[in-house]
Amino acid sequence: MIKMLITLKRRAGMSLQAFKDYRRDVHAPLLFAIPEAQYIRRFVVSYPVPAPGFPEPSYDAVVEAWFDSLDDLNALYLSENFQTQVDPDHPNFLDVAQAGRIISEELVVVG
Repeated sequence: MIKMLITLKRRAGMSLQAFKDYRRDVHAPLLFAIPEAQYIRRFVVSYPVPAPGFPEPSYDAVVEAWFDSLDDLNALYLSENFQTQVDPDHPNFLDVAQAGRIISEELVVVG
């Protein structure tokens, strides 16, 4: 399995709740409406919670997306549908310049 992790920072002037609502109610339906979304095996969005003793994170969410292969990940993200329908929506709720990505193979140590 290939896993992509993305750190997201909301666009300036957007409340955290508006960011969460937009990502869930507008952006996610755009992504999952394109046929290439079939390559996603699992998709998780995590939002920080207040944690005394830990610094506040510099991002507002982490996305984890699993794929069977790097070819499947590329089939989604390099598709014309993603490029023309999904990607143009990102500036509506994200500070695109602050997004971080890592493509990985997971090594489970415990569990």
